[in-house]
Amino acid sequence: MEETAVAIPETVPAIQQRRPARDFIQLPLPPRFVLGRVPVDRISMDYAAILLVEALLHRADLPTLTVVGPNAQLVTLAQKDDLFAEALQRADLAVPDGMSVVMASRLLHLPIPERVTGGDLMERMCAESAHYGFRVFFLGGLPGAAEMAAFNLRRRYPGLNICGTYCPPRGFENDPAELFWIEKVVEEVKPDLLCVAFGAPKQEIWMQRHRDRLHVGVILPVGAAFDTQAGLQRRAPRWMQRNALEWVFRLIMEPRRLWRRYLFGNTQFIFLVFRQWAREKRTTWQQRWLRRTTHEQPAGD
Repeated sequence: MEETAVAIPETVPAIQQRRPARDFIQLPLPPRFVLGRVPVDRISMDYAAILLVEALLHRADLPTLTVVGPNAQLVTLAQKDDLFAEALQRADLAVPDGMSVVMASRLLHLPIPERVTGGDLMERMCAESAHYGFRVFFLGGLPGAAEMAAFNLRRRYPGLNICGTYCPPRGFENDPAELFWIEKVVEEVKPDLLCVAFGAPKQEIWMQRHRDRLHVGVILPVGAAFDTQAGLQRRAPRWMQRNALEWVFRLIMEPRRLWRRYLFGNTQFIFLVFRQWAREKRTTWQQRWLRRTTHEQPAGD
């Protein structure tokens, strides 16, 4: 019998201009500002969960909604990576994942109410999914992490329907056959919520390239959340998270991998924030000076 070949796209489509899903959401959207080249929504955990639940309840009437979580690493990376910056700019919701972003918002007089990490938002949405009956899919993470995370979360939230997990091999982003297979695996179960753990910038770029080819309600990047939920990685104690010291914990745990990122990346982030602060201060002073001189100028005959 002759074998039937499966058509595999030769290339992954580039990120396209599209009307964002946030245009269709009926609830008020949070105020947004731009840090460097990256949008950030001034939103709390509770309201982020409300918006995502609303999108999932009305997913039949909405395009796929994508979420990103800007932190210092993502903001600095987007400064020199146009494709990554575009992927972040295309997101419908940009929750403040890093305390550095929260602190920067306060310096710029655009305060964010609290930090909203991808891992915490994933767990909150798992709780909401157990309540509302949403179907959840875990994609990525370390080998075996998604399955163990699913097992632990089902025990924590009875009724949670994690309808599938898949961990693609390394280098999948350069393999058209594997990219096609990922789409097929997800499409077979059509989850409401798709949690993606490829790491930045891979997960954000993948999300924006494939969002229109996947019939899901929300795509949420979660970084290392599967690994921590599975117990394969430790997360910083709560007091360190609250006091913007989680990076110190990570550096202690993985010094060889992270020392360069934090030494150079955090320095670049601080420079970027202060440069933006100084630019906005200068603009404010110029506007005040212009108003004053215009007011004091005598009227013509």
